[in-house]
Amino acid sequence: MCRLFGMTSAPSRVTATFWLLDAADSLAVQSRRDPDGTGLGTFTADGEPLVEKQPLPAYADVSFATEARERRSETFVAHIRHASTGGLAMVNTHPFSMSGRIFAHNGVIEDLPRLDEELGPYRSAVAGETDSERFFALITKHIDGHGGDVTAGITEAAHWVAEHLPIFAVNIVLTTPTELWALRYPDTHQLLVLSRAPDTGRHLEHASLAGTVRVRSGELASAPAVVVASERMDENPAWRPLASGELLHVDAELNVDSSVILDGPPAHPLTLADLGATAAASQASR
Repeated sequence: MCRLFGMTSAPSRVTATFWLLDAADSLAVQSRRDPDGTGLGTFTADGEPLVEKQPLPAYADVSFATEARERRSETFVAHIRHASTGGLAMVNTHPFSMSGRIFAHNGVIEDLPRLDEELGPYRSAVAGETDSERFFALITKHIDGHGGDVTAGITEAAHWVAEHLPIFAVNIVLTTPTELWALRYPDTHQLLVLSRAPDTGRHLEHASLAGTVRVRSGELASAPAVVVASERMDENPAWRPLASGELLHVDAELNVDSSVILDGPPAHPLTLADLGATAAASQASR
């Protein structure tokens, strides 16, 4: 299963250090579980997306996955990929950048020709082969259709996909320089959120139990943050799972709002048995 991680410290711009594949003693094992790419998305001081990623198996490029990547930003997205659609290429590796936003996805959406038809001219914004980047383009289309309203754009795109296409999961994290959105749909894979108050004397130190993403920030000993992850990353009891269909939004002042935008199952749900071998392997819990 792909690993998603998102974090915002807005309005504070903080330095955080990421290791995209942790647990060096089990590096070969872990990288073969999620072997198809690693990536980190942040924003520069002038609000430009900075996406760093590599499409090779982590065990074939150990340095990228395990070296400390120290970046300063208000919002952060990290992703460990196990490919369901699209080959091992930079254009298919998460996260993706489009219209000044950064996006990562865990799940499977099928009937891509139908999705391409719906994209219309926005199909030209898709550089690679993945369902994920196409869904990002659909979200972008609807954001533009709603005058830049990201919440409305995600909501409309998610409704269209849930009604018209076969889906296994569409868990996403989307960021701008100052805001973060996360959607879990349906309840196939978990997605959790932690609103972290400043904890005097204790810096942020999160590490996934799967030994993938690890992040540390000394500055977050004195500043609040909101973290979204595909698995619980520390012992804090305040972690909570998003409900199926719940869209979470964290604004530029770290105010958190969420609502269930999809209150029923997909019209064309997929199970692991419905997926091809590659897609099924990418979605199996490990």
